[in-house]
Amino acid sequence: MSRSTAGTTARTPRGVADLFTADGRLTAVPRKAARREQLLTHLTETLFAADRAYTEPEVNGLLRTVHEDCAALRRYLVTAGHLTRTRDGSGYRRATTTL
Repeated sequence: MSRSTAGTTARTPRGVADLFTADGRLTAVPRKAARREQLLTHLTETLFAADRAYTEPEVNGLLRTVHEDCAALRRYLVTAGHLTRTRDGSGYRRATTTL
């Protein structure tokens, strides 16, 4: 394991560590659904608080910290059920899950 990979692994789960650069930027959104789901779960857990509402600009700002295409990431998060969106699209919230 290289030093850069070891540093990244300490900050991100093993399943998605290889998707990020050493400075925490996402290299690409995975095409395979299972890998993308791993990424979306990671982003949800690390960027969004469970008990807080976000405006669209806030969501975009958080997503831009990892990747420039915040609109695609936001769409993936909503479609996959990780974020819920108000009917008018002005507010977002981390989805609640029941186990």
